[in-house]
Amino acid sequence: SCKLFFSDDPVKIVKAKGQYMYDEKGRQYLDCINNVAHVGHCHPDVVKAAHEQNQLLNTNSRYLHDNLVDYAERLSKTLPEKLCTFYFLNSGSEANDLALRMARQYTKHEDIIVLDHAYHGHLTSLIDISPYKFRNLEGQKEWVHVAPVPDTYRGIYREDHEDSVTAYANEVRSIIEQAHKRGREIAAFFVESLPSVGGQIIPPAGYFQKVAEHVHKAGGIFIADEIQVGFGRAGKHFWAFQLQGEDFIPDIVTMGKPIGNGHPIACVATTKEVAEAFAATGVEYFNTFGGNPVSCAIGLAVLDVIEKEHLQAHATEVGNFLMNLLNQQKIKHPLIGDIRGTGLFIGVDLIKDQAERTPATAEAEYLIARLKEEYILLSTDGPGRNVLKFKPPMCFNMEDAKFVVDTIDKILT
Repeated sequence: SCKLFFSDDPVKIVKAKGQYMYDEKGRQYLDCINNVAHVGHCHPDVVKAAHEQNQLLNTNSRYLHDNLVDYAERLSKTLPEKLCTFYFLNSGSEANDLALRMARQYTKHEDIIVLDHAYHGHLTSLIDISPYKFRNLEGQKEWVHVAPVPDTYRGIYREDHEDSVTAYANEVRSIIEQAHKRGREIAAFFVESLPSVGGQIIPPAGYFQKVAEHVHKAGGIFIADEIQVGFGRAGKHFWAFQLQGEDFIPDIVTMGKPIGNGHPIACVATTKEVAEAFAATGVEYFNTFGGNPVSCAIGLAVLDVIEKEHLQAHATEVGNFLMNLLNQQKIKHPLIGDIRGTGLFIGVDLIKDQAERTPATAEAEYLIARLKEEYILLSTDGPGRNVLKFKPPMCFNMEDAKFVVDTIDKILT
């Protein structure tokens, strides 16, 4: 059940630094996909913070420790004021599972609305709300409702629709109405702020606000999963949900992957009201490793590096440069159907046919294999496995962008 990248000819990586990885023969690969090593592989400041705290103390969060409070306070400064209560855990899956429990406890409802092709983690509870997984397993539970992805390129409402935002939000409203007719009640709308597995999708601005309105009216809450895309990757904003507009605030935000630059740490941020309802059961929440001093020291170091190295602005600048280069290729190569992205989260949708927009799955697979021969690590996503996904470490630079696009051009030619 476990799988390697490039299984026909796997790569053995023994070392990494910044945006580069090295195999056992010392060959350098450009890493375009590792959004976990957020500020760069083996960043010296992050390694140092871990080492220094490891020498002092590592224990659970039942003891007082400044790192825990300092870290929660630093995170709170990046979020809307309302999201002021933090739970620390070890992985994105744990964070999403806790968010699910909180939503049900707060609303006293059970049902969850998710987007098609979504993936929220590998725990049983999350497989149940991940169409990407459950469609190949036991299928859809009666308490799960699937809404269409707000994809204006190959979705049901496209770029030529007069108001795709309202049309997609109305699909959610209609799901709620149908659920109510069957006597079901909605606990939450659970969504990746930028659907990644779904094909590097950028939901149109205003969609979350309209959906939240319908969900709140039904007594549910809005959960933004930032596990793939938080911490400045979107460029213009620190959190991807902020791309929707200043007036939008989720009820719960989940974080993972980039939060610890490869160290297992995750977080759930929520409102006082949701946290109090969760505590009202009288059943305590405890996570052995969540919020330990070493994890918090690492989390603080990651935030320091993002700030010190201006990585959010860097993501905007390099992301725009990469998108421009890719758009030039789009004119040249009819295989490229759509280029979408924000900051260093970019998707290149490969198609067989301009009118039908048929996914060019085999071509995408071939391109990925050829890029690897040129020492570039890239991969695909989307229901048709035809979308090239760029989610590199945030230190990925202009030179790297040019190298990748020149190589893609050479291969496509």
